[in-house]
Amino acid sequence: MDSKRLALRCRALAEGKKAEDVIILDVRKLSSITDFFVLATGLSEPHLRAIVEEITDKLAEEHRLRPRAQDGTWKTNWVVLDYFDVIVHVMRAETRALYALESLWGDAPRLRPARTPRPQSAVGG
Repeated sequence: MDSKRLALRCRALAEGKKAEDVIILDVRKLSSITDFFVLATGLSEPHLRAIVEEITDKLAEEHRLRPRAQDGTWKTNWVVLDYFDVIVHVMRAETRALYALESLWGDAPRLRPARTPRPQSAVGG
């Protein structure tokens, strides 16, 4: 799986667990460390755990991918999953605001979610 597809899958999995403000930063032109950062906000320790477990479990099940490293805990309010070309940051809102990764990597373009077509309304009667 290429890094862009992996980042998109991580976003979808986080959103599936109701993570808030999930964004993908494309840092390929800015960093030699990784290609994409996925940032997601969880509302509580159990919510952080659910998001992280969803990402790690589904990627292992679907693609036999495991993070090369995992850092942080639910109690530190920030968990990092390192998939080499994609680094996932799952944080509580206050931690995300404090470290402001979006500002730190402000030059990085964001991958926009795919636009879903609006359903056509029925006309007539």
